[in-house]
Amino acid sequence: MDKNQLHSLIRSFLAEDIGRGDLTSESIFDPSQTGSARLVARESCISAGAGLVAAEVFTVQNSRIETSGAMADGAEAAPGDVMLTITGPVVDLLKAERIALNLLQRLCGVATLTRRFVEKVKPHPARITDTRKTTPGLRVLEKYAVQVGGGFNHRFNLTDGVLIKDNHIAACGSITEAVVRVRKKVPHTIRIEVETDTIEQVRECLACAVDIIMLDNMDLEMMKKAVGIIDHRALVEASGGVNLGSVHPIASTGVDIISVGTLTHSAPSCDIGMDWL
Repeated sequence: MDKNQLHSLIRSFLAEDIGRGDLTSESIFDPSQTGSARLVARESCISAGAGLVAAEVFTVQNSRIETSGAMADGAEAAPGDVMLTITGPVVDLLKAERIALNLLQRLCGVATLTRRFVEKVKPHPARITDTRKTTPGLRVLEKYAVQVGGGFNHRFNLTDGVLIKDNHIAACGSITEAVVRVRKKVPHTIRIEVETDTIEQVRECLACAVDIIMLDNMDLEMMKKAVGIIDHRALVEASGGVNLGSVHPIASTGVDIISVGTLTHSAPSCDIGMDWL
């Protein structure tokens, strides 16, 4: 993760929350007063961002704040486990508290849910990937948390690859025409992926020799048939309405990739608090 980008995000988050000052903390405490606190897990979760993100929130707020004992990314936190210890000016610890907790709770939530999906597909080799259905402003952080949870990243943004979706096809007229137009524009080093929802579209993709075929919202029977027809001539991605109950049967059809929007758009934040020492 680019630290300059991260710090820019953190400064904007702090500015939004603090505004022109913390009326409560600045009224109670002298700027020279120091103290210590811990960020503590209140429930079981996968740690993500304690050192890389939460600690940076405090040091961006005030470089005099010292952080230690950050729990490693990917570690399993149990209720009561200390995820980060912080020491510094009391006013600044309190100013940064909410942003640090908001981000840490969110990233641990994404990592924890991702880990559950990754465990569900075993022993099948299908990769669990995220989508672009991320929280505006948090994409770089949420996609990082997916990696921490054992998942993989799909496109980060629209410049990362070609994905011809249903609306592209509808506006263009056909998969074949869309692929022809793309190949005239993009470098030969770029893979082409096409979204399909029928067996006829799958066959059309094979005729166009696309690199990745997305099976969108297909039932298991149709998905299995499509995988057999493709027969390793393209990577196969399953997408659409994937949940913890359906992901293992989907993996068993033989697809290579399962993209799951739920990882980022519906992951519940984990319960993490700041306890004063």
